[in-house]
Amino acid sequence: MEDELDDRIIYQTYISHVKFISRFAWSVPMKLSHITHTSYIAQMWRMLRTYLLRPEIIVCGTMLFLLFFYMHALDLWSRNLLGRLQYTIRPRTKADKLALFGARDVEKYSWQMKVGPAAAYAIQGRRPKMEDRFVINHNISGTGVGLFAVFDGHGGEFAADYAKEKLIYNLSHKIMQIKDIIAGKPIEKEKTCNEEEEKKDPEKPATPTFAAERRKSFRKTSSTADECLQEVKEVTDNEILSKLRITRGSRPLKLTPSMKQVPITSYFDKTGLINYEKLITDEVLLADERLVEVAKKSMDVAGTTALIAMLERNKLIVANVGDSRGVMCDSKGNAIPLSFDHKPQQMREKKRIREAGGFVTFNGVWRVAGILATSRALGDYPLKDKKLVIADPDILTFDLKDHKPQFIILASDGLWDIFSNEDAVNFIKERLHEPDFGAKSITLQSYYRGSMDNISVIIINFKDNSFGFYNSSEK
Repeated sequence: MEDELDDRIIYQTYISHVKFISRFAWSVPMKLSHITHTSYIAQMWRMLRTYLLRPEIIVCGTMLFLLFFYMHALDLWSRNLLGRLQYTIRPRTKADKLALFGARDVEKYSWQMKVGPAAAYAIQGRRPKMEDRFVINHNISGTGVGLFAVFDGHGGEFAADYAKEKLIYNLSHKIMQIKDIIAGKPIEKEKTCNEEEEKKDPEKPATPTFAAERRKSFRKTSSTADECLQEVKEVTDNEILSKLRITRGSRPLKLTPSMKQVPITSYFDKTGLINYEKLITDEVLLADERLVEVAKKSMDVAGTTALIAMLERNKLIVANVGDSRGVMCDSKGNAIPLSFDHKPQQMREKKRIREAGGFVTFNGVWRVAGILATSRALGDYPLKDKKLVIADPDILTFDLKDHKPQFIILASDGLWDIFSNEDAVNFIKERLHEPDFGAKSITLQSYYRGSMDNISVIIINFKDNSFGFYNSSEK
């Protein structure tokens, strides 16, 4: 009885299967010549809708596809995305977490220079472009005056290039003229870098002759083209322009009194004592106003800080605009600040900005109008019309006979974001014997400790009395 029942079940299953296959087979037209093309497509669509485009089949197929995709990609995810998330969640040091930004050969994007007792080292770091510039001229055309500068650009390279090329050229040219007048040499009227370039192309700074000569001693460690010495290109930040509602119809900058010619004799007295403070201030403000005028024509919102140090015999003059910084190590090993940062949150700066109709907000750091993290800079023309940002330098003068310095550090804020004045002095003291006086070591150390900015460092070594300004054994 049971065998008979089993046979019937198998038979009924077989019959159902045959009927299903027959139904499917008979639904396919065999003689295509007897039907039109439209009816054939309609028949195929009917079959797809009946057997494949059913909700349960679509859901099942989608789940199987997603499962297959997940299993296929699981190994890749575990090594990349999921691995990085897990790596970040776990307790790690800051240096370990920074490794997630990608391993870059930091020294491939570096620049270095050594001239006499001064050395510089700069790296692009974790920024997409190198916007820092530096200048070393330890003896301007035999005048006995040394000129050193660091420019930390932002919003593009144009402003830093402009300052390096034109401001430094004009300062050097004025110093040579003054020295010649004091020495009684006949002076012929020569055009400044600004006047010559206005006839050629006012939007493109020229490369001065003395800078071209100095490039022979400038060794670049990158295998690519030297961005620091390339011709300036227009860089426009559309986001900032849209924030400030700047349009191509911006009015041109009017000529201000500070842009007028100043007699060269007004910078020294009858005894031949040069007023470097007035000279630097006038040249910085003149360069800024011309930079703003040029930037408005090309709608270039770039800006730059400026840290300038001038040495003559035992006199050191340091001018600062922005948040680059200078520090001196005296004979006792103490850190003596040569400049003070210009930050929007400082009481003096905040008061000035508010009186000009601006405001200071916190957006990661304190910023002028929610945009700029320094309250003084060259360029930044959208913030210059209402004097929210100014270029007036703060100038300090030091007598080296009083301090008997071992060395001086001039650097962009990429270094000072990591090192305090005292830490930087202590670091260099132990490495002053290195070929570059520790400039490379402290720059790379800043990078490895997590600096996110371009980093440029100049070290001026006095320990071996290289400049001959004073006798270090004097008391």
